Amino acid sequence: MATGTADIKAWLDTVTIDPAVRDLRPDYRALVVVAEGLRPGPSDEASGRLLAAAEESARRWAAGTAVEDHPHLAAWREAFRAFGAKPQRTRPSAEALIRRADAGLPRVDRLTDVYNAVSVAHVLPLGGEDLDHYAGSARLVRATGEEPFETTAGGEAVTEHCPPGEVVWRDDAGVTCRRWNWRQCTRTRLTLATTRAVFILDALGPMDDTALAAAGDALTEALADGSPGASMASRLVV
Repeated sequence: MATGTADIKAWLDTVTIDPAVRDLRPDYRALVVVAEGLRPGPSDEASGRLLAAAEESARRWAAGTAVEDHPHLAAWREAFRAFGAKPQRTRPSAEALIRRADAGLPRVDRLTDVYNAVSVAHVLPLGGEDLDHYAGSARLVRATGEEPFETTAGGEAVTEHCPPGEVVWRDDAGVTCRRWNWRQCTRTRLTLATTRAVFILDALGPMDDTALAAAGDALTEALADGSPGASMASRLVV
């Protein structure tokens, strides 16, 4: 667990992608952003404006293109199939959100709204987690089948285990996100008390580094607008 700005930057340097994942998708890159001094809270007018703009952006391009045919989303579907997931049943996070845009994106809390808005507007999977609930570093690996994943089922806390070979983000305590970017665990999820967080922006070949950097800039700008004085650092992990 990081305990200060210097420690957060040091933690950022420990984020890794396992060679087995690189073999699966050599074109994968992760832009990892860490922030402290965030102002958490319920959804508000500012986060609502970001979501409304993202909804409109998604409606415009989806009016003439099937969601699954967007080049970046199509690449993510291929990546899911490569490790045995069925994207029709467990969609990449960005696709799942964009499919909800026409009816209205969920309003969750200020920080979650920000990253969901950037995910939809820039058409890339993006997740945020509470850094204070991490145990050690974040690393993207293929599961052995033994790692615990804390989630809920029927309103009750349960612990699952991923099938061997599934691509997962994990720390020392277990899986933090299943199927690359499909579902986050309950242990590290953002809450109304989160002040320090890590955000992971996922890119495959159809999204170049310039577009990925633009998404990262949009995220940090929105976080800074909502949390004046927040400190942030980022790293492109390849």
